[in-house]
Amino acid sequence: MKRLHLLPDTLLGRTALVLVAALAGALAAALLTFADQRSQALTALGGRNAAERVASIVNLLEATPPDARRATLRSMDTSGFRAGWALAPLVPDEGESDGLAGAVARHLSHHLSGHEVRISTRAPPDPPPDAFGRGRGHGHGRGMGDFGFERGPALRMSVRLADDSWLNVFSPLDGDESMWQPRFLGLLLTTLATVTVAALWAVGRAARPFATFAAAAERLGMDVAAPPLPEAGPHEIRSAAHAFNVMQGRIRRFVEDRTQMLAAISHDLRTPITRMRLRAEFVEDDEERAKMLADLEEMERMIAATLAFARDDAAREERRPVDLAMLVQGLAEDVDVPYEGPDSLVLEAGSMALKRAVANLLDNARKYGGTARASLTETEGHVAVAIDDDGPGIPEAEFERVFAPFVRLETSRNRETGGTGLGLSVARAAARAHGGDIVLANRPEGGLRVQLVLPRPRG
Repeated sequence: MKRLHLLPDTLLGRTALVLVAALAGALAAALLTFADQRSQALTALGGRNAAERVASIVNLLEATPPDARRATLRSMDTSGFRAGWALAPLVPDEGESDGLAGAVARHLSHHLSGHEVRISTRAPPDPPPDAFGRGRGHGHGRGMGDFGFERGPALRMSVRLADDSWLNVFSPLDGDESMWQPRFLGLLLTTLATVTVAALWAVGRAARPFATFAAAAERLGMDVAAPPLPEAGPHEIRSAAHAFNVMQGRIRRFVEDRTQMLAAISHDLRTPITRMRLRAEFVEDDEERAKMLADLEEMERMIAATLAFARDDAAREERRPVDLAMLVQGLAEDVDVPYEGPDSLVLEAGSMALKRAVANLLDNARKYGGTARASLTETEGHVAVAIDDDGPGIPEAEFERVFAPFVRLETSRNRETGGTGLGLSVARAAARAHGGDIVLANRPEGGLRVQLVLPRPRG
């Protein structure tokens, strides 16, 4: 069952997701805090304004004759403020001493020293019937039911006047205007989008060296003499590039030392082989002389093949346009092997390396499979040269081992099938030097299929 990956697969995507999520979380927390503080500040300001207004009304009411108080209070009514004059207080108990009510009470007491002040933000379960002057006495006012919103959140204030009557004020705590207006939301989304784009750009720029390192590592796998990485950028990138260049230099020196050692051995072996060849010419037995000369010739071939493999000629060869179809078809015709595929297929490659690789694969198929067939196919981004035979195949457990140098599953030492054990090693080295590989598979109908797969850049 295929697993569902919720996280992006790239470093850029994951880092950007973390940055944007953190930014959105921080922004949401800041906005919620701001909204809460804004609401509290507006509520406190509204309470302060209401307290100052009540203080002014008390002073005005005490200076107004009782007969004119009702008309005076009516003239002060607004949609967010109602006042009444009555014998009983709207707030029956001592009121509240904390929160908004406590702050308003302290502010109002500061302006009205000597007056009893009761403030509450809780609606009374059963307000006094004459709290706003329902009865018939001085200061006839209106009942709370006349206001229509007495049960909502509000500041309920009662102030005892000098004549022991009460000024009762009902000031609704209306919800302030929401800050989530279209203009504010548009600005918020624009800011978030801008920061997101900037974060993506910054993360992409920071992650770019990883692609450079990946390309350099792939290039190193094909050519140890590839140019070194530029040691530029931040300190961490410079350090990583320097370490990569040091590693590449060590690998290159190791390969060069190995090649020089094998070249020296090859050179030293050629001298005694030449002397042995000269001595073999003096052997009188014709059959024995022929065997000795054949053995010496095989030794020279093995030395030449070993030296070519050690030098890795495929990686050093210059890349040029090569018609792979004509190359495969020509090699197949030389050994009487049928070919199937296009008449022309050009790609950038080292012609000698590919020719040696295909020739080795054809030779192996004819030696160990009896017959051989060659085909060339092209898929999106790749080309494949397939060599089929009708032999016994190879156990899958041995697929990787046969590519090791000097490994031969055929144990005979005769010159017909023994070989040097380097054919597949040389072919794979050539394929990998071009960014491709050699793939083995046993055919269902019998025999072995060997595919030389090469990348073909688009365009």
